[in-house]
Formats: sequence, C-alpha cells, structure tokens
Amino acid sequence: MIQRYDVGPRLSELAVHNSVAYLAGQVAEDATQGIAGQTRQVLAEIDALLARAGTDKTRILRAEIYIADMADFPGMNHAWDEWVPAGHAPPRATVQAALARPEWKVEIVVTAAV
Repeated sequence: MIQRYDVGPRLSELAVHNSVAYLAGQVAEDATQGIAGQTRQVLAEIDALLARAGTDKTRILRAEIYIADMADFPGMNHAWDEWVPAGHAPPRATVQAALARPEWKVEIVVTAAV
C-alpha cells in the first residue's frame, strides 16, 4: 500500500511505501532569507514531514541537495551540520542547479526508513 500526504494536482509532499518515506523537494517558505535561513527552514519542514510518517532525521537513508549558487555551499553546510545528529550523517549529494524560482537558494530531497 502507498500512503500519500498533502496530495496536490502536481505532486505529493510525502509518500510512504514498504516502510520507506519519500519526500518531495522542500524549499523555504520565506525566500527573503539568506542561505542559512532558507536551509534551516527546509530542514524544519523535513523534520515535520518525517514526523508525520512516523520517523525522524536519524533514519534518513539518502539526501539530495540542490543549491542555486555554489558560493552558498559553506552557509548551507553550516546549517546542515547544526541539524544532523552526530553519528547519523546520511549519504548525501550536493549539486548546483537552477531552481524553479530565482529567489530559492536551496532545495532538499530526502528518503528515510520508517
């Protein structure tokens, strides 16, 4: 069985199948903030979605980070490092990408065990 959460006409924010949670790419609600602020917002949204699925950031299997400007890489990493619990850093990829809106600085996708 597949459970979908926050289903819209184009995408769901979260799907759970076979005890794995798949999150859609998360972006900042307040895009006026800098990279650290946007990253913290995205990570808070990831925490909330993972909680809805009955899991948390210690069970992330993989993270994919899309960053609009690699000059922001250190600031994004600073927020990420504050967020990831010691001993639970997941496999991760970070790539530079043109995001859907120019004001977005970062988008993060995670997959986690439930």
